[in-house]
Amino acid sequence: MIEIEIDNRSGAAVDEQAAVSFARAVLEGEGVEEGELGLGFVAGEEIRALKREHLEIDEVTDVLSFPIDGLSELPEGLPRQLGDVVICPEVVGSEWRRPLTHGLLHLLGYEHGPEMEEREDRYALR
Repeated sequence: MIEIEIDNRSGAAVDEQAAVSFARAVLEGEGVEEGELGLGFVAGEEIRALKREHLEIDEVTDVLSFPIDGLSELPEGLPRQLGDVVICPEVVGSEWRRPLTHGLLHLLGYEHGPEMEEREDRYALR
C-alpha cells in the first residue's frame, strides 16, 4: 500500500482526501504499489523560500518535488521512500491535479518533455 502523510500549512481549504486518493491513483498507474509519500500544501512565501533554498531561484511556484528513492531497486524488506511533493494553493487554486501529477512524476524520475506531458494529460484530465 502507498502510505501518504499530508500536511496543509497553506491556510487554504484543500480536499485532502481527494488529493490522497488522486496521488495513489497516479502512483499505482505508474506501477508503484508500495511506498511512502509526503504531500504538503504551503503558502506562497514558504514555497518561495523552498525554491530559493533548493534551486537558488527566488520566485513563487506551483509545485516542488523532493525525490528520495524514485523507482530505484531497493534491498529486500526496505520500504520505498518516494519523497515529498509540495504544492502552493495560492498559485494553483482549485486546479491542483496537474501540479500534483507533475510533482509525482518528478519523484519517479521523469524530466520535462513530451513523455512527461503525455503522462500528465493522462492523469490530470481524468
